[in-house]
Amino acid sequence: MTLDRFAPAIFVFLWSTGWIIAKYAALHSEPFSFLMIRYALSAVAFCAICLAIRAKWPSGALAWRAVHSGVFLHGFYLGGVWWAVAHGVPAGISGIIAAMQPLLTALAASVLIGERLRPSQTAGLALGFIGIAVAISPKLVQPGASDLLHAGIPLAVNLVAMFAVTYGTIYQKKHLQDGDLTAIATLQYLGALALTAPFALAFETFRFDGTLQTYAALAWSVFGISVGGIALLLYLIRRGQVSRAASLIYLCPPTVAVQALIAFGEPLTPPLIVGTVIVAAGVYLTNRKAPRAAKA
Repeated sequence: MTLDRFAPAIFVFLWSTGWIIAKYAALHSEPFSFLMIRYALSAVAFCAICLAIRAKWPSGALAWRAVHSGVFLHGFYLGGVWWAVAHGVPAGISGIIAAMQPLLTALAASVLIGERLRPSQTAGLALGFIGIAVAISPKLVQPGASDLLHAGIPLAVNLVAMFAVTYGTIYQKKHLQDGDLTAIATLQYLGALALTAPFALAFETFRFDGTLQTYAALAWSVFGISVGGIALLLYLIRRGQVSRAASLIYLCPPTVAVQALIAFGEPLTPPLIVGTVIVAAGVYLTNRKAPRAAKA
């Protein structure tokens, strides 16, 4: 299928823009407040799509599972990462933690849902992690990295966020293989909103300055990432191995670097270029189809 061929590349582009949006949004809004608005608008957008295509809404246990998965896939994950970065975790360190997700997902998938990885896939996942470490290694020697000892709680929150999205991905693969994806996505964002709103109410002042940049960031985060990116992620999870879909996350930090060059003039470093090549090789090994057995 044409979508099967191009969906991974489109997903990587859309998902990677989240880092750029986060950089803009942090200047104009508090993390939970921004995410609360984003989740609410995303739920409305998906609901409108459901009504337009007359999607069949899940009921009973399936509806609860959709809400439950959204709490982890969006609520704990994005909330934890955005809060951690806003409270002192350097972006480079957060990127390394994010790069752990494919390995955690592959490991959990083999234990929880019986996915068996070929040796080439295992090698590809490990190679992707090495590539990410090489690509962002210059960030580790920046002054911000020395502040980690003073950011224990934010760092722990960032780690918990990675485990949350890993659990959410596995749960999605195990329990949400049936049902309309747009209806499921609507309920997932409602679950994320139910988790995020109390944090915004309890800990933030709803700072949202309403500038053009803020609304542009919000519009892209809703329609580009939350609608487009998440729809593709759910599609990829349903169509193939969850570990193969998760391995695409490895390509996001190098892609972000290219986008940052265009948006902010940040230079491409030799480690980033070398790391990108290693990452690409790792993703290729992880997503390569198994060779067909020779007929007797």
